[in-house]
Amino acid sequence: MRHLRWAVGLAAAAVVATVLPASAHPAQDRRPAPPDRIELPAGWLPEGITTDGKNLYSGSRADGAILKIGIASGRTTRFAGATGRVAVGIDYDRRRDVLWVAGGAGKEVRAQDADTGKVLATYAFPSVSARFVNDLTVTRSGVYATDSLSKELLVVPFTRGRSAKLPAAGRAKIVPLTGDLQLAAGNNLNGIVSYGKALVAVQSNTGLLLRIDPRSGRTRQIDTGGTTFVNGDGLERGRGVLYVVQNRLNKIAVVDLDRRQRTGELVDMIERADFADEIDVPSTVALVKDSLFVVNARFGTPSPETAAYWITRADARR
Repeated sequence: MRHLRWAVGLAAAAVVATVLPASAHPAQDRRPAPPDRIELPAGWLPEGITTDGKNLYSGSRADGAILKIGIASGRTTRFAGATGRVAVGIDYDRRRDVLWVAGGAGKEVRAQDADTGKVLATYAFPSVSARFVNDLTVTRSGVYATDSLSKELLVVPFTRGRSAKLPAAGRAKIVPLTGDLQLAAGNNLNGIVSYGKALVAVQSNTGLLLRIDPRSGRTRQIDTGGTTFVNGDGLERGRGVLYVVQNRLNKIAVVDLDRRQRTGELVDMIERADFADEIDVPSTVALVKDSLFVVNARFGTPSPETAAYWITRADARR
């Protein structure tokens, strides 16, 4: 096992050079091995992670700051946060070169420039009761976010056609969720991904996978043969499979969904021994080629304001 690590500080850029062992295939050596572990700043309080294919982006629950990390180079750029701001789920929008960020209890979704971190637009989702905007996914038609405390889908619809402009703030809307989703104590809908015209989300407290019609809001439980994914957090689509991070269980379930997202089968499980380095309550995952980069949220760790945080890698299955 390699022990290649990148240390990430608060400086604007940091590069770590690594000498790889000699190989009998020098042509293959020109492609750098992916890092097994990437250190995040102390007290970072990460939750979400996403990628544009070349960089990883990790958001902070402490102040909404975002760290951009070059996967091959190790160069980092820190996008400053602000007092009271939170970054939970995060997803990269290639068409607009924008990061969409879930704002947690702040009841908002932000669009931020992927090169500078500048907040380009803020979309508010006011409610009488508490709300926790937990995770989101970008599709051709818009951005869809989960609220872990309600039966509502939070939507930022895009303008139809070729326009890549950001929607006006007033276009944000709420779609009530009906059907199989039933609220329970604790965190409900969490991770969410797009499957064509449908969405798939995980309900953390019950461990159920749900198919969501983004237009009507109708939810349908995916039949997984009795298998549940309690503590389900971030979701990521792979090559024909869905990765379900189960945070406090320190593992990632690999699920094969049928074409219509009606049934699913657990086909593999990535556990502690399969990660290249230590994991501690992983929250979300980003797939880059054959590697899964998992951010360790370390929920419940003592003194989180000064604790160590990191990203660790596992080989993708299927």
